[in-house]
Amino acid sequence: MLGEESFLREARHVVVATGAYERPVPIPGWTLPGVMTAGAAQVLMKSQGAVPEGRIVLAGSGPLMMLVACQLHAAGANIVGFVETTPGSNWRAAIEHVPRALASPAMLIKGLALRRTIRASRITTHSRATRLACAGSDRVAGVEFYTGTTRHRIDADLVLLHEGVVPNVQITRMLRLEHEWHEPQRYWKPKLGKWGETSDGRISVAGDGGGIIGAAAAQTSGRISALHVGAALGAISTQERDQRAGALFARKRVETRIRPFLDHLYRPVPEVACPTDPQVVVCRCEEVVVAEIRACVADGSVGPNQLKAYSRCGMGPCQGRMCGLMVAEIIASERGVAVDEVGYYRIRSPIKPITLAALAAMQTDEQAPSP
Repeated sequence: MLGEESFLREARHVVVATGAYERPVPIPGWTLPGVMTAGAAQVLMKSQGAVPEGRIVLAGSGPLMMLVACQLHAAGANIVGFVETTPGSNWRAAIEHVPRALASPAMLIKGLALRRTIRASRITTHSRATRLACAGSDRVAGVEFYTGTTRHRIDADLVLLHEGVVPNVQITRMLRLEHEWHEPQRYWKPKLGKWGETSDGRISVAGDGGGIIGAAAAQTSGRISALHVGAALGAISTQERDQRAGALFARKRVETRIRPFLDHLYRPVPEVACPTDPQVVVCRCEEVVVAEIRACVADGSVGPNQLKAYSRCGMGPCQGRMCGLMVAEIIASERGVAVDEVGYYRIRSPIKPITLAALAAMQTDEQAPSP
């Protein structure tokens, strides 16, 4: 679909490059006006030059949160708090991956530089925060949390949450491709071969949609997939493909050396991956809370697709993007089974809402303009 026009195309091979989106942060008050994701604020700043006014708190975990804090500060935003939820256990788990990360020091140096910038800005910073919550009634009024047994509150007009990013698997799920559970970061990803090939030989995946690897490695994986498709369609020989791909595979290995360290350091905390507060909203579209999901499981709902029938959870316009991972985690926890046994939603077309007019005016492959 381009603008308001829609087209139907046939292809001998499809490369899915859907990228990633921010993991939802289901804490008390996360649906209040004035609460956004850090990535959303970054997009608004980059695309529209919009710098938020008032007191801003960033809360959560991950490299993107540090980057956004530095960008907002440089743009003149009033950041009154930077609250990190990364627990000490994550640091201990990540230590064994430091030697491999040191082999590609550029990202580590960048991360340390961001931390130095935040310290130099004199933004109030808290580490190892737990029991994070957004306070307020009609709109957000601040952030509450604990460090150890000490309770804190920072008043704010805008709260930016972040707990990492996850692959966008809506299309690969709709195509019924095989997926697997990535335990360190607790997300689903399609099963891929070294060329990005999926369980269907006519479909490949490139970039973060096949597992979070970072911007540079995502571009490299796209080039690798392109060579594979070229050989599969007869445009180049397999010998030429292998010859040209050698340097790309070497580059990708360098670009992904830091991933195990980052995956373990910024592993989502249990209270975000599997919220336990009964009144926390899980499905924003249908306003389904944790307690309702638990009750449905007790009544016999053993998976996300049954839960749809029991509660309409996942039936809103986002088609489970916001709640899918949390729903699977909660059901697995209640049943006492592994998440990969619970599974994920069945995704149906259209992937995103479109107008009836665009659907009715869909043009065939012969009518569609050349790409």
